Formats: sequence, C-alpha cells, structure tokens
Amino acid sequence: MACSLLSVQSEARILTDIPSGTVAWKYNNETDPIAWTSRGGLRLGNHHMVSSAKNRFTAIGCSTVAFIYGRDKNGSNGQFDQFTSLCGSFCFDEGSIEDGPECSGMGCCQVPISTNLRRFSLGFYNYNTTKKVLNFSSRSYAFVVEKDQFKFKSSYAKADNFMEELARGIPIILEWITDNETCEEAALEESYACVANNSECLNVREAPGYRCNCTQGYEGNPYLKDGCRVVNTADINECNATRFPNSCKGICSNTDGSYDCICISIILLIICISTLLIKIQRMKLEKEKQRFYDQNGGHILYQKIISGQVNTVEIFTEEILKNATDNFNSSRELGTGGHGTVYRGILRDNSVVAVKRSRIINVTHAEEFVQEIIMLSQINHRNVVRLIGCCLEVEVPILVYEFISNGTLYHLIHGGSSSHVRRSVSLKLRLRIAQESAEALAYLHLSTNRPIIHGDVKSLNILLDDNYTVKVTDFGASRWLPKEAVQLMTMVQGTLGYLDPEYLQERKLTEKSDVYSFGVVLLELITGKTAIYCHNGEDEKDKSLAASFLRAMEEERVESILDASLTGASMEALPLLQEVAKLGSMCLSARGEERPSMAEVADRLKAVRIAWRDFLVSSEYNMMEVFIDSSEAPPSGNQSSAVFWTPDMQSLQVETLR
Repeated sequence: MACSLLSVQSEARILTDIPSGTVAWKYNNETDPIAWTSRGGLRLGNHHMVSSAKNRFTAIGCSTVAFIYGRDKNGSNGQFDQFTSLCGSFCFDEGSIEDGPECSGMGCCQVPISTNLRRFSLGFYNYNTTKKVLNFSSRSYAFVVEKDQFKFKSSYAKADNFMEELARGIPIILEWITDNETCEEAALEESYACVANNSECLNVREAPGYRCNCTQGYEGNPYLKDGCRVVNTADINECNATRFPNSCKGICSNTDGSYDCICISIILLIICISTLLIKIQRMKLEKEKQRFYDQNGGHILYQKIISGQVNTVEIFTEEILKNATDNFNSSRELGTGGHGTVYRGILRDNSVVAVKRSRIINVTHAEEFVQEIIMLSQINHRNVVRLIGCCLEVEVPILVYEFISNGTLYHLIHGGSSSHVRRSVSLKLRLRIAQESAEALAYLHLSTNRPIIHGDVKSLNILLDDNYTVKVTDFGASRWLPKEAVQLMTMVQGTLGYLDPEYLQERKLTEKSDVYSFGVVLLELITGKTAIYCHNGEDEKDKSLAASFLRAMEEERVESILDASLTGASMEALPLLQEVAKLGSMCLSARGEERPSMAEVADRLKAVRIAWRDFLVSSEYNMMEVFIDSSEAPPSGNQSSAVFWTPDMQSLQVETLR
C-alpha cells in the first residue's frame, strides 16, 4: 500500500492493491447459482477514516449487484453502527457500454459511502445472466475509489484489462482527525495538537474529533510550533491606504496577513476615564485623611505650632512614615504588645526613630488629645522615652518616639529571643536600673502639670540604651489624672502578673497602681524570675511571682526565692537584697493606701544603691591592700571586675567603679 500526503490539515491519498482493496467475480456459465463474496475490504485505525466526500463505492460489470458492508462509529454514544449499500450495473448489449468520466449505470455504477467509515468489506449479489451477456462481459469488480481519479473505460467491463491497467493500485482519499474530543475540550489539555501560531481548531462534523488548520493568509503544518507561515514571504502592508484602501478610520497597525484598527476616540475615552477615576480616588483619600486629621486635632496642634506655643512636637504625614518603615514591613518590627506594634524607622535625615502604630487609642475630644500629645512631647527626663511627633491623618494616630537600641529589661534578665541571650547581671547594675525606673515613674506622677499614670509598668516597657541607662516607654495605657483624683476605668488594661488587685476589683486607676506593677519589676530584678513563671514541684499558686514571693516572706524563707547568682556572690549582698525584698513587699500591699509613693520608692532604692556602692569601694580598697602585700602580681589589662579573697569571705565578683 502506497501513501502520499495531500494536506497536513486533513487528507492523504493511499493506493490500495487490487487483491486487498477490490473484490472480483467471474461467471463460468449461465447456470451458476446465486452467490456472494466478501473477499475485498479495508480496515483503518481510530485516527483515520475514508472520505465520504471524495470517494465513491464503484461496481463494474453487466449483470452485477455489488454491496459494501461496513461499520462506522456513532459520535453520540461511541458505539459501532452497521450499514450496507448496494450498487447495480447492467448492459443491454455490447454497444450500450461507453467510455466516460462518470459511471452511467451501463457497465459501471457509483454510489456514495457512509460518513465516518473506518472499516468495510465488499461482496456481490449475483443472479443468472444470459449467454448473450456472458459472451462480451464475464467478469465483475467492486471497489472504493477516489471519484476524481477514476474514469470508466468500456474495456473494463468487456475485457480483462482492468487488473492490468490499475495494477499500481486504486487511489482512496483518507481523512484524519486528532483525538476523540471537541476543540473546546482539547484546548484545556497539554496534548492539544494545534500548537502553531496563526493556527485554528475545527470540529469534525462527520465524527467525534477535531482538526487543525493554518488561519487565512497562512499555510504549512499547524501541528508544529512554527509550522504556519505567511503565504507570501513579503507581507503586504494593508495600512498603506494609497495602494491598499481599508476601512480603518483610527490607528492602523499592520500584521502578518491582515491589519488591526484601533479607534482613537476609544483610546482617548479610556485615558480620560482612567484619569478621572484616579483623580476621584485621590480626592477621596485626601478627604478621608483630612477628616481623620481634624478628628484627631491636627488643625489645633498645627495652630499651636505656628503660633510658637509648641516647638517640641513634629507632625508627620503618613507617606513619610511609610517610607521610613518600608511600608510598615514586618522585618522592621521591634515588638508587638497589647496596644500596638513598634517599627524601626529611618527618616529622611537618616535619624532612627521608633514608630508606634497603635491598635486603638482613646480620642474623646480633639483639643484634650492635642494637649496630651503636647505634654508627652514636653516630658524632659533622661529616663523617659521622648515623644518626637505624631501622624494624625490616619484613623488611629501614629506616634513617633526616640529610638532606644539595646533592648528591654525583660530580655536583659530573662533572655527569651534569638537576639537576646540571658546574661549574668551584677547587683550594682540591677540596683541602678531599679532606681532609674523608679525616678522616671516618680517624675511622671509628680513633676508634670497633670499627673501621668503609666498604667502598664513591666520589664518589657523598660528600655535600655547602649550604656544600660533606663528609658521608660509605652504609654499605651497611660491616663491623665487631675490632682487628688481617681481615674475610673470601664475596661481593664495592663498585663497579667503586673495588674494591681485593687484596680482589678474596683476599676480604680491611681498612682499606687503603678507602684504595685513596679513592685513586680523589683521582684524580677532580685529573683531572676518572670512575673508569671512555672517551676517543677510547685503548685498553681506559685505561678504568680507576686504570690509566691509574698508567701516566702510570710514563711521567712525569702532567701530561697532570690537569684542564686546574687546571694552566692557575697554574704554582704544578702542584707541589701532583703531590704529590696522588703520594699517590694510594701509595693505589693493589697490596699493602695498602704503602698509607698514612687518618690519614696526611688529614695529607698537610692539609699540601698549608695550602701552597695560604699561596700564596693571598701572592698576594692581591701583588695588593693591584699595585692600589695601578696607576692603575686595583680591581673593585667583593663578590667571592669576583679576577684579578691579575705579570710572571712568567699570569692566575690566585684565591678570596679567607672
């Protein structure tokens, strides 16, 4: 079987050899009985079928009734349907057979074949013929042939030269289809065959499946990626109106084999609408910013700034703070608390600030809020974080503070993060931190025009700079308190483990609430434990540092809860630690009126610190005497600590005075 490609889109021509594609019948005499045969036929695969448009079932003979029997696949249910078609040719006499391009029924007949034909068999239905016919036509033939390639000759029916003239084969046109799906279904799969640019998919009407064609103006193989090419290698510029008039009234864009027309008015309309929408959106955003700005007292604050009444606070725009924090990127986060998130920001002058984006803020009256901002910005204490400015054009005002670089007291004592590892902290440094923190809170309570209650005193809100100088921060729960007044709260704010029990029960927020919370911070400094901690072997009550400490005080075993790194260093440190513990227990009194003020706490801590400093000075003097009398030389190098021995003391780690 020979094959030649007619079109990559759908067709191929094959030459079937006569023995397999043709059925022949020879009459011996007029007494032969009726008989039929099915010796010829063709069987194709699923992707090919005999073209019903270009092939015909043909029979040659003078007393011939041939049939084609086949099966075609039903596209609706996928089942095979059987069909039979008959073709009859007759002759009156030898002169009635004539040559011609088409079969007339005399000596030759042709009938159409079924669509979607993939396999068929051929045969004859014979009846007795006359001796007159047998004298000039004793053979019959049946076959499927390409209708345009077959021309009937009378000799085919009258002589035996049919086999000889068509010995090279009988031409048949085959069609092929891709897969068993529609274009819409196949386009969703990776095996989609129409891969060429400028190709199109066509559903096959005769059978389930599809074919690919190159689009108009292109030719080639649509089944290859670059298979479809322009018919003429030199593309015609259809946009050349003088040579090739077109109907485009807008912007003409030439393409391979065609052109695109873009309407100028539509482009202008789209540009105008887009510009208008952007402008409306910006106006809406500016209007919203202005509403928040006025709501938060921005106009009042601005008037006070330009009048010279205020020169310590700066008003930032939201855009400036977004640029400073990389649009509030999570990588810039310094910490997240109950009142909001703090970001590290870099302003245009390269100064580093802490930008606090609060979750909620209590802005009841704009003028009152502005006064609070002004007073916070005017706080001038070395141990209180300074407010630099604010952004008021957002729903919840953003506050900008000075940036403190060395972390929090919590991380210094407890560690607790990848960047903060728990370190050994000397008693001298702990006492300094305690005193500076107490002085900062005392300043807030007493040294401003209106007392400021911090409301959330804890070790996480005590920052440390590079020299471990205290900076009290996070006034998210702060309240302004009129002189000799109590602030009644509708909702409890603060941190578990630090909350004043009187505040929890009666919703009364006073300066003594800060004293209680600071008492818990004192306990953290001398015990090394967190405000809420877990310890193996202790019951549920001991998870609260305040509760377990007060129980230890009652049972006179306070030494058991103190930090071993402090009590083990020197016996002389124990009385001072007990003094601090006693002060802490006073701060933790259940009734606020029984607690000392923050000023009194600061004074007591100052006295303890002086006593420890005097001890260190005396110890350093004794150490120098030991070195002078000893035959061993003192350690070399500049050191911030020294080790000394006396007959009555264990080895003691002491920081030398700076």
